[in-house]
Amino acid sequence: QVQLVESGGGLVQAGGSLRLSCAASISIFSINAMGWYRQAPGKQRELVATITSKGSTNYADSVKGRFTISRDNDKNTVYLWMNSLKPEDTAVYYCNARIVGVIRDNDYWGQGTQVTVSS
Repeated sequence: QVQLVESGGGLVQAGGSLRLSCAASISIFSINAMGWYRQAPGKQRELVATITSKGSTNYADSVKGRFTISRDNDKNTVYLWMNSLKPEDTAVYYCNARIVGVIRDNDYWGQGTQVTVSS
């Protein structure tokens, strides 16, 4: 089992910045990939950004150039740096950890943190 604890959400004006943190209960070297997803009201959960254990990153087109995902292996923590925020970034942001298994992959989720961007 992997516990993920998110923090850093809040209310910010358009154009502002926030940093989300996701602390894992195990060494993130043991996790194949970690990422951030978001879900806005009435919409499906969507990928925002991911980072593998080797440091490879992937971003949704809507956040490229504005968001950066990074990891601190010593703190077992993954960050999402969000700049130039837009009202359409408003959503609950969830941290995800994926561990690749022999038979199937295992996904773990945090409780979510609300990000609200006012216009």
